[in-house]
Amino acid sequence: MNTLRTAMLLAAMTALFMGVGYLIGGSGGMVIALLIAAAMNLFSYWNADKMVLSMNRAVEVDERNAPEYYAIVQSLARQAGLPMPKTYLIDNPQPNAFATGRNPQNAAVAATTGLLQQLSHEEVAAVMAHELAHVQHRDTLTMTIVATLAGAISMLGNFAFFFGGNRDNNNSFGIIGVLVAMIVAPFAAMIVQMAVSRTREYEADRRGAEICGQPLWLASALDKIARGAERIRNPDAERNPATAHLFIINPLSGERMDSLFSTHPSTDNRIAALQAMARDMASAPEQPRAPMPRQADGQRPSGPWEKAAEQPAQPARPKSNPWGRNPSGPKGPWS
Repeated sequence: MNTLRTAMLLAAMTALFMGVGYLIGGSGGMVIALLIAAAMNLFSYWNADKMVLSMNRAVEVDERNAPEYYAIVQSLARQAGLPMPKTYLIDNPQPNAFATGRNPQNAAVAATTGLLQQLSHEEVAAVMAHELAHVQHRDTLTMTIVATLAGAISMLGNFAFFFGGNRDNNNSFGIIGVLVAMIVAPFAAMIVQMAVSRTREYEADRRGAEICGQPLWLASALDKIARGAERIRNPDAERNPATAHLFIINPLSGERMDSLFSTHPSTDNRIAALQAMARDMASAPEQPRAPMPRQADGQRPSGPWEKAAEQPAQPARPKSNPWGRNPSGPKGPWS
C-alpha cells in the first residue's frame, strides 16, 4: 500500500512539475519539465537522503564518538525489529530530529546537538523512536522525495519570472501563466508537503510511543522541541524550507506551529493524542519499555540526559568540539 501511495505521489508531483513547465514554456517547456522530472525522480530515489543530510550539514557518528546517542538508537532499532540505521548528528542549537532513506535497510536518523543537550535521556529515546517509526512505515522515501521535488517546483516557479515572458516560448497563457507558475505552483507543492507530513506525524507518534513504551516521554519531548524551535533559529532549514516537513517539529522560525499552512499538525493536538494513549496504556496490561543503555556498573550514563534539577551546579567549561574523536575528551553523545 505504501508503494502504491508513493507511486501516486510521484505521479502527482511529476504532473505538477510538467504543468509548471507548460505555463513557463508552452509544449516545449512541458517536454523539458517531463525529462527533468523523470531524471529527478530517479536521482531522488537513490540520492535524496544524502542531499537532505548534506543540506543540514549532518555528520555520521558511531559508538566510538557518540556512544550514548548511538546506543539509544541501537537499542530502539532492536526493540522495533529494524536494521540499525546510520546515525547522524547536526551541530545546531535548535532541538530537532528527522529520518531519511529509501528503505529500512538504507535509512538514516539525525538529531541536533540542541536536542541532546536540552532533552532528558527518556525524551531523546522517545524522539528517536518516533523517527524509527517513520523508517518502519517507509515514510522516509516519500517524505524525502517530496522535499526534493517541492524544492525543484519552487525553483521552477522562480525561473518563470525571468523566462516566462518570452513571446517565442509557445505559451498560450501569456503573463497569466507566468503568474500562476510563480505563485500557484510553489503553493501547490507546499500543500502536497502538508498532506504528506500531517497524516504521517500522528502515525509516527503512535508507533514511536509503542516502541519506547512511554507516550508521555514523547509528549514531553514535543513540548520542549516546539518551544525551542520557536525560540532558536535553524539557518540550514531556513535556507532549505522544502525539507521542513522531514523534522519532528517545524524548524522554521516566524511561523506558529498550529498555523493553517504549517507542514506539521498542531503540537497541542499531538500531545493530547499521546496523553490519551498513555491513559489507555495505563488501563491495559503493562507494556514493555525500551531498553535504556546503561554503564557497566549499572548506573545511567552521564551526559545531557540528566534533568537539570538533579544536577549539582557545575563551573562553566569551554564548549567541546561536537565532532572530536579525542578519547581523553568528554564522553557525552556529541563528543
